[in-house]
Amino acid sequence: MLPLLFKQSDVHRMKVLCLGAHCDDIEIGCGGTILRLVEENPGIEILWKVFSSDKVRKKEAEKSAVLFTGNKTKVKCVVGSYRDGFFPYLGYQIKEEFEALKTQFSPDLVITHHRDDLHQDHRLISELTWNTFRDHLILEYEVPKYDGGMGTPNLYVPIDDEVCSKKLKLILEAFESQKQKSWFTEDCFRSILRLRGIESNSLYAEAFYCRKFILGIHK
Repeated sequence: MLPLLFKQSDVHRMKVLCLGAHCDDIEIGCGGTILRLVEENPGIEILWKVFSSDKVRKKEAEKSAVLFTGNKTKVKCVVGSYRDGFFPYLGYQIKEEFEALKTQFSPDLVITHHRDDLHQDHRLISELTWNTFRDHLILEYEVPKYDGGMGTPNLYVPIDDEVCSKKLKLILEAFESQKQKSWFTEDCFRSILRLRGIESNSLYAEAFYCRKFILGIHK
């Protein structure tokens, strides 16, 4: 099987836009992928954009962005304060945020929510991602939740045991405020990574939905 390699040339510094409706979405959905991208692409530039938070969760998100990217990365973490669960009713304001993003950052890769996610906030972020970034590689991650909705992804990023363990450690370290939730546990997150690992013939993996991918260079 021919893999898509993360490693870029020394000339080109990869730019990645990570989008999350809530403060822990990015880490849960693609934290292992970020760890790999940072390790394999020194000098990578990441814009880490979260749309909903409060004072406590904002601090957690900012701390987490630093933990996941380390000192090899130029990262800018922007955390908004939109009301959790109300995104569809705030669509105009959030759309304006996306229009501003388009002029501020030109990413090689955009990582966002899955369009069929059953959480209304997640779906809106995915929809606006596709409305805004029309000439970019977009990968959509998955987040476990009470509503279910874990589907059949078509793109996988294998991660080894070291990266898996680091991802889980950092999530639990950063988001103290979420530990009272019954699903916010190491075994929950590890089980998903193991399942996706089986599907991709690896030990662990993060799974994504890739709706559009251009193979080769078009003139």
